[in-house]
Amino acid sequence: MNVLSSNDFAQDTVNLDQFCQEIRERACQGEFDKQAYISQDVIDRLKTLGVYRAFVPKRFGGDEKSPREFCELIEILSKADGSVGWVASFGMSPAYLGSLPEETLQLLYKDSPDIVFAAGIFPPQPAEITDEGVLVKGRWKFSSGCMGADILGVGISPRKDNETQGLPRLAVLPAKKAKIEMTWDTVGLKGTGSHDLVVDNVLVTKEWTFVRGEPSKLPEPFFKYPSLSLATQVLTVVGIGVAAAALEEFKKLAPGKASITGGNEIANRPVTQYEFAQAEGEFLAARNWFYHTIDVVWNTILAGEKPTKQHISDMRLSCTHAARVSAQVARKMQMLAGMTAIYTQNPFSRFVNDANVVTQHAFMGEATLQNAGLVSFGLDPMPGYL
Repeated sequence: MNVLSSNDFAQDTVNLDQFCQEIRERACQGEFDKQAYISQDVIDRLKTLGVYRAFVPKRFGGDEKSPREFCELIEILSKADGSVGWVASFGMSPAYLGSLPEETLQLLYKDSPDIVFAAGIFPPQPAEITDEGVLVKGRWKFSSGCMGADILGVGISPRKDNETQGLPRLAVLPAKKAKIEMTWDTVGLKGTGSHDLVVDNVLVTKEWTFVRGEPSKLPEPFFKYPSLSLATQVLTVVGIGVAAAALEEFKKLAPGKASITGGNEIANRPVTQYEFAQAEGEFLAARNWFYHTIDVVWNTILAGEKPTKQHISDMRLSCTHAARVSAQVARKMQMLAGMTAIYTQNPFSRFVNDANVVTQHAFMGEATLQNAGLVSFGLDPMPGYL
């Protein structure tokens, strides 16, 4: 099912297959979950792999990969471990940072394009406007990958004389300027380390802030790709990778696992054959539609055209659909695997928990289905959907 070869992203010195095997073994031993973050040596190897420079323009030293290429890589990493895939998925940070002034980007990437970014966006915290910039103070939740980040972004609401000035912005600052409080204790994707960020009166100059959601002025095709859709896709594909791992693990298990009552091996039971084939078919259909919507929009952009409202809605709907199907598939594999699959350290338990967390993200919520229906009926969706 891996459509990306080891050499598409990796340099000669990096063997992606071996790296993923090591990730899988360390995840199974509970390393990432126990410490509630991805170890720094893994982050460093993700840098070497090209994850964080994938979307950086070539003129800044980046690789300018396509959205499909990036999602395929995240899928492979997520098959090894969902938390590693989730943290790697924030290699799409140029979609956010591309809204910074170009002079700021030149400064950001002057030494290396391999910049690890993490953000705490909600809720936007009041930030007093000064002559030099904004004074940032507050707490932000859900800062995935913050333990290994080089720079951080935090959501702010600029104010002067206690009155809000303009739209919410993102303020970018060195990671060392923030304190991380390790609050992330969850049933799945615990290794993402999505802890709280705390910033106490740090001055951020105006050129290191930007209006959240503002289109980038950079000319590369990537910056014409719908950024909110991409932010959803790189999370959805984590669930796809986890479900793919569950299917693969079950195919290894089924031929050799027999019932304690002396019944047939799992693979020889008609009900297992039927339910596995049904789950795999639903998974492959959801996965293929997910990538198809990416291809349609990317090819539209490369042709110099603007994606339509329906194109973007299809991407959002395919994400919600794929995330939910992936979670259902992971649960089905756990059920078919029998009683041993309920133990905490059993890989099927981890697959179920990780895949379910993906469906809980706001980008995959019920509102997506409502908005997709509105677009299908020719009506305007709610703000923030497209």
